[in-house]
Amino acid sequence: MEPSTSEQPAPAGTATRQQLEPAAADAVRAYAAKTRADADRFAAVPEDIATNGLPEPDQCTPWEELHEAHLARQRPAVA
Repeated sequence: MEPSTSEQPAPAGTATRQQLEPAAADAVRAYAAKTRADADRFAAVPEDIATNGLPEPDQCTPWEELHEAHLARQRPAVA
């Protein structure tokens, strides 16, 4: 797979880019690595379904429970 345009370095002779401080560059790289890991984790779900078929309904968590858990994580804690 070829790298996307954003993964390729700018060609020589183009406008000069502002360099990041080393700590900022490390933070951007860490964010990119986390984003790639999340994408790989999400992509594994349909790949598993394609390989193994759909799971039995009793092995699944109902959508409503997942939604409520997600909303609970988004709500600020009340003291």
